[in-house]
Amino acid sequence: MTTALRPGDPRRLGAYSLLGRLGEGGMGTVFLGRSDAGRIVAVKVIRPEFAAEDEFRARFRSEVDRARQVPPFCTAEVLDADPDHATPYLVVEYVDGPSLAEVVAEQGPLPGTNLHGVAVGVATALTAIHGAGVVHRDLKPSNVLFSLGTPKVIDFGIARALESTTRHTSASQMVGSIAYMAPERFDTDISPVVGPAADVFAWGAVVGYAGNGRTPFAAGSPTATAARILTQPPVLGALTGPLRDLVAHALAKEPDDRPTAHELLDALLSGESRDNAGFVADLGHRPKPHRSAGATTGPEREDGGPGAGPARRPRRRLWVAAALVLALAATAVALVLAPRRSATRTATQASAAPPAAAGPEWSRAIVDRLDRPGLWRARAGDPDGACSFESQLVITTRKSIDYWCQGPDDEFSGDQLITVDATVITPNACGVIFFRDHGTRGYELSLCSQEVRLERYDDAEGETLIRRTRDDAFAPGRRRAVTVAVVNDDVTTTVDGRTVLDARLTDRSLAAGHVVLGATNNTYTGESKAAFANIAIREAKREPPTSVQPS
Repeated sequence: MTTALRPGDPRRLGAYSLLGRLGEGGMGTVFLGRSDAGRIVAVKVIRPEFAAEDEFRARFRSEVDRARQVPPFCTAEVLDADPDHATPYLVVEYVDGPSLAEVVAEQGPLPGTNLHGVAVGVATALTAIHGAGVVHRDLKPSNVLFSLGTPKVIDFGIARALESTTRHTSASQMVGSIAYMAPERFDTDISPVVGPAADVFAWGAVVGYAGNGRTPFAAGSPTATAARILTQPPVLGALTGPLRDLVAHALAKEPDDRPTAHELLDALLSGESRDNAGFVADLGHRPKPHRSAGATTGPEREDGGPGAGPARRPRRRLWVAAALVLALAATAVALVLAPRRSATRTATQASAAPPAAAGPEWSRAIVDRLDRPGLWRARAGDPDGACSFESQLVITTRKSIDYWCQGPDDEFSGDQLITVDATVITPNACGVIFFRDHGTRGYELSLCSQEVRLERYDDAEGETLIRRTRDDAFAPGRRRAVTVAVVNDDVTTTVDGRTVLDARLTDRSLAAGHVVLGATNNTYTGESKAAFANIAIREAKREPPTSVQPS
């Protein structure tokens, strides 16, 4: 819908007369315009505060050049731009039709054939966009317009010019709509290099919205929506058959577990559907870095180096995610997540958010990608087992006893959070996380193919079990995100965001200790292997006791 120009709005920019307002967003205002040749166009004018930044102008110019290379089918063609104007502007094809958001709001969820058409049209657009080395970064229903019944994607690529200009974005301000943001978008350490997989996630959310009238992670607030994106499976409602499977794959928490836009399009056109294990197996045989336009072109990997790609992200249960929220602006959220640097130590503090909304302050945090020796070290020449690095920490044990790889010397006490990616490589193995460990005493969390169990061990008294089981907890070869949260001596373990164990830590003498990684051989024969990656250990800051003065 077009509205009248307001006082102060420009009436002309370059060769274009401005006729009215089409909309307003985070980067600027979109006007309806007419070229001197008489063509009706859409003119996006950048907000003045961004225009003052030389860095932004340079980024804007680069992104416009790349966006011009996108074939115009299923997208709004980029026609012109002036990054050097007092207020930089971009001119694109005017798509005279309603948005997907308007269609769903007026008519309700789309029926099967129409829904499939939208899925194909948007996947086609993303295939073209990614093929030109561009990442959309703000795909949502309002950016999908219908022209003669055909969906066209608008506003692609340019959002990165703003998001990469650090003065204008921070932990509490991001470009995009939270309901369509991939989990990696909430990690401020890697958001400038988020790749095409984030657009694929947004495709899944858009198709889920089109088919159900609500997004797959819809919740009552931006905070709750972000937490559901990070920790919960999507709610796919009325979606069925191969399309439901594709949307589920696209909404995988890990970028590397999602199909590419080209794979989406192939599957949609062929009607094929594969389970998640099939997708992951296929992806494991592809050359790395995986599916990132930025990993093969300079601008998308500026802080990652050649071949850099996003590492896997630990995921959190809903209440843990809520406890880690540091700041929330009116329409944007930031959560504490593991940085993508190897073997680093950081101190993380909560922002100045009100106490009721803030998460815990961390007195310290230890983070290690476990892709090379660092806080954890290689260990070889031992007949009982080995610790080696093969893009992750691989622990081999040749006996039925636990074999461990020593990590940092730090002891952790009180409330703490351990997040790590774990893989049982051989069926006879369990990956083991020791915490509050003192060598001969502590707690042992075993991650096995048939169960997850927590035990308190004490060589002096014999073993006391605290045990919860779940069948098929760790299928061999599948990497799972594990969270161990200790709050007031209650421990909760989640696997891929789903709670598998709750228990009470009853030994008050085990209030502190080391965190150690290991493996166990369940069959007493042969060699067994488990692996870990991307560990983060955090200890909550404890408030000093307060005294009450008599009045």
